[in-house]
Order: sequence, then structure tokens, then C-alpha cells
Amino acid sequence: MTDTAFASGTSAAKAAETGSLQQASPAESRFAEAALDEHKRRGLQLAVRARWIALPIIAVFIVFLNPVWSVLYYHGILALLCLNGWFISRVGKVGRSRLELLLIFLDLLIMTIGLVVPNPFDAREIPAAILYRFDNFQYFFVILAAGTMAYSWRTVIAIGTWTAAMWLSALGLVWWFSSPVHGLSEAVADALGFEPELAEFFDPNSFVVQLRIQEAVVFVLVAVTLGFSVRRFNGLLMSNASLTRERTNLSRYFSPNVVEQLSQNDEPLKQVRSENVAVLFIDIIGFTRLSAGMDPHSVIDLLREFHGRMEREVFRHHGTLDKYLGDGLMATFGTPVAGKQDATNALVCAHAMRSSLAKWNRERVKQGKQEIRAGIGIHYGEALLGDIGANRLEYAVLGMTVNIAARLENLTRRLRASIVVSETVAEQVKAELTGLDLMDGAACYPDQEVRGLDQPMTVLAWT
Repeated sequence: MTDTAFASGTSAAKAAETGSLQQASPAESRFAEAALDEHKRRGLQLAVRARWIALPIIAVFIVFLNPVWSVLYYHGILALLCLNGWFISRVGKVGRSRLELLLIFLDLLIMTIGLVVPNPFDAREIPAAILYRFDNFQYFFVILAAGTMAYSWRTVIAIGTWTAAMWLSALGLVWWFSSPVHGLSEAVADALGFEPELAEFFDPNSFVVQLRIQEAVVFVLVAVTLGFSVRRFNGLLMSNASLTRERTNLSRYFSPNVVEQLSQNDEPLKQVRSENVAVLFIDIIGFTRLSAGMDPHSVIDLLREFHGRMEREVFRHHGTLDKYLGDGLMATFGTPVAGKQDATNALVCAHAMRSSLAKWNRERVKQGKQEIRAGIGIHYGEALLGDIGANRLEYAVLGMTVNIAARLENLTRRLRASIVVSETVAEQVKAELTGLDLMDGAACYPDQEVRGLDQPMTVLAWT
């Protein structure tokens, strides 16, 4: 019946609870609870499948070990363990569940009965004390060790105390109700009369109570030790959940590219350096006039929806959201790490922004609202990248490339265009050899005066 104890360990381990989450604040535990819920759900499913595979194998194996009809009694116990494991998988959840704890208790009880109660269908007269000499108690350690995988330190300690209490209670009941087999104790005493302690130890009718108590005490000590180890692990899990929450919150304001770099470097975004990057500016045209007749809440709602739509396109095209600029934003492509098609990504993003804006305007027209027009300017060139600030660092992209991109965005008003890019951007897009023909529909405007530049420049524009 040794294998029966081993089989029942799976359910108790997989069904252990995760009460430590309740000590954390809701915001801190949300990510950890979701992860634990998914882990436990899958764990319980695997436990049921493993039980339905393992228990029939054990049923066949015990017939091989003891080929008598009385072994069907243990088959019945195996069936109960299999059924109880299915019930545990149905009610298991993260957090406290009295029904689940009751089923775990029942699982341990079934196993204890199977280990210490004599087989009622076995005609052989075997002393009840002998059942305690088969060292089956060691299989409870399998349950305990597996229980630590379920993230519940309370349940680990509960398994330890419940098992010890059941084991000693069963010992008391079996000792009280069982009858010694006459003649065996006398035979051992005659053979080992020269050493009374040795004779008592080998007495088939002796339960060797001291050893049974030792088993229970050591088991509880191990359970408490493992329980506090699990509690420490829970603390690390909650800390990780807090970091994940902070990183998620950071991603709401900064590009995932920047967040990724911040999380991987001890010195955020490394040293100041110069890189060729694509810089994109987008701004709502005529926003002051548009917002003049709107209440402040409607203005904020308008900006939030506009920023949200444009931000999604920036992130979708591997850009970095540098900053919001009132009714516009600045995005960079090639930061914090340069890519193979930064200029292409910037131009594709601009076209995606224009398409998203057109779709939004169709929705606004149906709602009787005014259409939104926006201008987009892009330039490609060398810029200075790095952290600025002292304690509160801000990742910045500085230089003439940024200024030119902003001037090109302003140029959309004069050219009555939705997108204006420098000739440098067009040349870089062609050099990146992405196979995309992004210049279709562009009008060329040579000799355009750009504030801050001594020489006029050629630009391309889309209406």
C-alpha cells in the first residue's frame, strides 16, 4: 500500500492554497494573483490527468506485488483518491476556499486510512502494529514537498500539522481497538530475552510509540521550515508583481523601447551619444479655434483620444514616444537603439497616423462633430541622445534634426499638406531597401525656406 500514499500526494500538492496574496494591497497583488490563478488552474488540470494515469498503473503494480483478491480493497482506495482529486480540481482557486481545504483534508485522511487500517478482506492474521513498520509515513514528505510548489505557505504548514495529527490519532485508535496476536511477543521475548529493549523494538505487537511521535514531530518541523520558505518566496513573488506593475505604469507614459532599456541597464539608457535617428512631429491644425467653443472636459477627452490613437501608431511601428506637446506629440525612430529601417518606420507610421485620423473623422462626422486636421513633419539626421536631469532623469533627443522636424510640421500649413518630410528622409528610405514604395503620391517642393537653416531645402509632401 506504499504506492497508494505516493499517488495521493499529487492532489494535495496541486490543490494547496495561496492565502499570502491577501496580505498585499489590491494594486500590488493583481499581477501576482493573475499569474497564480493561471498556474493553479493548469496545475490542477495536470494533477487530474497525472492521477488518472498514475493510479491505474499503481493498481496494476500492486496486483503484481500481491496477487490476491483482497488487493481490490486498495483498488477502491485508489479510486477514491482519483475521484477526490477531480473534486479538488473543480473547486480549486487562488485565495481561501473552505471546500478545497476540506477536500485536501479528506485526501490526507483517505491516505492515512489506507496506510494504517488493516485490509478487512485479508484473511491473514497480521498484527496491526506491523503496518507502522513499513515506513509508509515517508511518502507524506512527497506531499509536503510538492505542496511547496503551490505558493501557499499556510497550506504547507496545514498539511504538516494535519498529517501529524492524523498519524498520531490513527495510532491511538489502532492501539486502542486492535488486539495483539498471541504468541508473537512471547516468541521474540524468548529469543531476545538477553536484551529487553531490543526485544521490545522487534516485538510485532509493539507500535514503538516513541518512533511514531518522532516521525510526527520531525514532519511538523520540516513543514514549518518549508512553510516559511514558501512565505519568503511569496514575498519575492509579490515584489516581482510590484515591479511588473511599476513597469506597466511606466509603459503608459513611455515607449516600450525606453522601458525595455531602462529595465536592462544599471545606468538608464547608458551614456550620452550621437546617433542618426528619424524624428516625427504631429500637431492638430487650428486647435485653438477648434477648442474655443468646447468645455474643458471635452477638450481633455479630445486630446486623450487623439494622443491615444497617434501613440498606438508610434508604438506599433517601433517608435519611441518622446513627449506630448499639448495638442501634438514628438516621436523618434532609432532610439534608444538604432534599427535597420528607422526612416521607413517613421514614414510608414506617418501614413498610418493619417489613416487612423481619417477613420476617426468618419466617426466624428456621424456624431455631428467637427473633423480634426493634423500636420506631420519628419526629418532624419544626427541627434544627441541621453539622460538629462539629476535625480529625476528624462531621456532626451536633442539637436538640429529635432528642430528641423518641428519646422517641417509647421510647413504643412503653408503647403496645405498632411505630411511633409525632408529629402534626407526620402533618400534614407530608399537606402534602407525595404521593398516598400512609400513615395507614391508625394509632391516635391524644392527651395523651401526653413527657419533656423541658412540654406533652403527640398521637401516632399502628401495632402
